Amino acid sequence: MDIENVKSQMRKGLMEYCIMQLLHGGELYATDILSLLKAANMLVVEGTLYPILSRLRREGLLTHRWQESKMGPPRKYFVLTSEGEAALSELDEAWRQLSASVAKVKRTASERIENNM
Repeated sequence: MDIENVKSQMRKGLMEYCIMQLLHGGELYATDILSLLKAANMLVVEGTLYPILSRLRREGLLTHRWQESKMGPPRKYFVLTSEGEAALSELDEAWRQLSASVAKVKRTASERIENNM
């Protein structure tokens, strides 16, 4: 088993959810999203972030606005739409269920180990 590949696939599967979680707190500039994800030890690069942001925008889950910058070109700020907030609520419930399922599997495995000793 290629553990690094499995870990990478797990992160990829959660990336949209994590981005939406960050935007739930209000609008963010893409560089800020990258910084927050990296601070959370989510390995992400611009080449991964922008396609996800574009896809979420096409799906109507987020929108953006341009703001003039004092230093450089205008900046694009992203924010969840009401549809995005609703989708995030559903994803929150899915995450709770998935987390509970994984925790149950881990408890079952631990119990089996303890009973076999």
